[in-house]
Amino acid sequence: MKYLAEFIKEKRKEEKLTQEEFADRAGVALTVIRKIEQGKENLNMSSINQVLKMFGYILAPIEANHVSKNDMP
Repeated sequence: MKYLAEFIKEKRKEEKLTQEEFADRAGVALTVIRKIEQGKENLNMSSINQVLKMFGYILAPIEANHVSKNDMP
């Protein structure tokens, strides 16, 4: 979750958006953005994906044997 938090925060800042502006554009509650950027682990995947779609990304499950140890944060 730490990598996701850093990614979202960096992308939001690149767009020069406050957390509130970003939440409005993503169509999620401000608390969702705050929880993501704080690295909270109990988040709804559909909310995360709604935020990530703003940058052309989604989270999806992949088989563990397709991920090398070098890909893990």
